Order: sequence, then C-alpha cells, then structure tokens
Amino acid sequence: MRKVYLDSAATTQMRDEVIDKITSVMRDFYGNPSSTHSYGRSSKSLIENARKSIANQLNVSAAEIIFTSGGTEADNLALNSAVRDLGVKRIITSKIEHHAVLYTVNQLEECYNVEVSYVNLDENGQVDLDHLEQLLAEGKLKTLVSLMHVNNEIGNLLDINKVGQLCKANQALFHCDAVQSIGHYELDLQKTSVDFTAVSAHKFHGPKGVGFAFIRKNSGLKPLIFGGEQERGNRAGTESVHNIVGLEEAFKLAYANLDEERKYITSLKTYFIEQLEEKIPGVKFNGNCRDTTKSTYTLVNICLPITAEKALMLLFQLDLKGIACSKGSACQSGSDKGSHVLSAFLSEEDMKKPSLRFSFSRYNTKEDLDYVIDTLTEFIDA
Repeated sequence: MRKVYLDSAATTQMRDEVIDKITSVMRDFYGNPSSTHSYGRSSKSLIENARKSIANQLNVSAAEIIFTSGGTEADNLALNSAVRDLGVKRIITSKIEHHAVLYTVNQLEECYNVEVSYVNLDENGQVDLDHLEQLLAEGKLKTLVSLMHVNNEIGNLLDINKVGQLCKANQALFHCDAVQSIGHYELDLQKTSVDFTAVSAHKFHGPKGVGFAFIRKNSGLKPLIFGGEQERGNRAGTESVHNIVGLEEAFKLAYANLDEERKYITSLKTYFIEQLEEKIPGVKFNGNCRDTTKSTYTLVNICLPITAEKALMLLFQLDLKGIACSKGSACQSGSDKGSHVLSAFLSEEDMKKPSLRFSFSRYNTKEDLDYVIDTLTEFIDA
C-alpha cells in the first residue's frame, strides 16, 4: 500500500542530518550543562552556540532566546508572565488562535480578572486590522495583543509588521505565536515590533519536545517554571541538550534551503488546488488558503461536497489507503467537537460538510498528490 503523509502542519518528518546530529550529541555530550567540569562545560557550550545561531538568524540578542519544551510552553510563558509580572489587565486576541493561547487566556480571565476582547474576522477568517486598531484606541487598561502569524488550520497569514506598528502606537505589548511560520518565513524581529514569540522545532523538521520563546530584553518577565537557574534564570530544569542541538540543526537547514524548498512546496500546493478544482466540482477552500499571497504555502484546507453521513467514513477510508491528513488541527482531531477555527467564520451549512487539512513538506511529490486526488474522487463518486 502506498503511504502518503500530508500532515506536516501537525508535525514534520525529521531530516536525516538532524537525526545524525542528535544521535552524536546523545552519545558524546552527556554531561549536565549545569556541571562545572569539562563534561558539563562541553554540553553548555552546545546550548549557547545554538542560542547564538538562532538569535543571529532572527536578528536579536542571544539573551532574548529561551529554550522551552515547545510552542505551548512558550505561549504560556509569555501570556502568564505578562499578566503576573507586567501588569497587563486586558488581552486582545481572536477566536481562531491555537488553544495554547485561547485556553491560557480563558484561565487568566478566570483567575486574574483579565478583560478579554476578540477582534473581528472577515468571511475568510482574516483578522480585521481596522477593528484591532479601534479596540486598541478605546482601551485604557494595559494591553497585550496575542495573534498568530500563520493560522495552523487554514493557513491565513497575518501582517505582523502592521500589527506591531498598531501595538507600538497604542503602547500595547504584542505576543505572536509563530509556530507555523518560523522555519518557513524569514523574520527580522528587530524590524517587527513583537515583544514575545513562540516557536516549536517539530514544525520545521526538527525534534518534538523542544522549542523556544523570544522574549524582548528588559521586558521584566519572570519564569513560569521555578527550581533552578538554567536558561539564565528564565526557565528551571536541566536542558535537553540533544534536542536543543537538533532544533538548531533543523533551524539552520530550514533557512539554508528556504528559497529552494519554498518554491518546490508552493508548486505542490498550486498543483493540488488545480487538481481539486478540476476533479472535484463543488470543492471549497476554507479561509484564504487558495490564495498563496494571503496564506502559507504549506497547507490547504478544503470543504468537500458530500453528506454528513458519508463524511463520517472519510478519514477512516483515507487512513486505510495510507493517506495521513487532519480534520481540523491535530490537537483537536481526536475530539468530537468541530473545529473552533472553522466555526468562527464558516456558514452553518458548510460546517455540516467535512473539512480536511492537507499540509505539505519537502518530502512530498506530485505523485503523492495524484494518489490523494484519485482516492478522494473515488470515495465521493462511490
């Protein structure tokens, strides 16, 4: 049976170079990075070199990079600490953010009486920047804006430079979940007025369980996890040296190959869209994912013209055919609840139809996509 993996927005296949690097570190650099002997110092130097390498690419200082267990922890660090330590009393976000943001914001609302405002979305789930500006202008409380750069379900791109400008003009802090964009887009965090970002290595062919937060220097944020002086006092706990080095290797390779791989993956997305429109009349594209100027080049989210009853068997049939994709995000696909992202802007009629997210990587081919299209058309016509 052919196997086709089209769920890279959930997690990516690790590059061989990353696996080799991780393996060598696990074998040769096993000292605790907090130890003062040579074994510990060797491990510590790997971490600090990784920190500098990442900081150079993003045009920030090494002290502004804090290694975490992934994007969820980085989001929690920024949001919780902003309220607890920086006096934030109001958070502006959207209803299509990742649950790492939305659930954290809900908790802060309940526990700290933080005022929460949701920015309007248009018919394609795009953030209404005019409404954001209005919300920022009318607020008197210290405010943090939390909006993601690339939506993980529909791929919509946010103009983070514009959002950063609006926040700066209104003395608001800006937190951006960049989990789906780092490794896929060039970002200069000196030119963008963002105060905090969240990043996860497994979204750009790195290992799971490691990521980092960018925290603007002199922000005043304090740790979320206590118990040691690791990460320059910003995150307690013995660092996962091999994972951090694996993150660095994946990060470097992502940007070294970015132009070539972006061009290739964009061609796959364009081809997939063309084939869907030709072979499946009535297919709809959720959000702005059909427009490569308004969405990421890495995914397509489609609404299929079939009945709700038939939809129940669709993912099962795809899995039987060796095809991996997602109904909503991977974080939700095991839930009976519908996608909170799609429900925020899709019509009631379209919400009754199945929507699937197909996300691509450098490891996919046109032959993979042909196989998926043939499987979908065969199922729909049956």
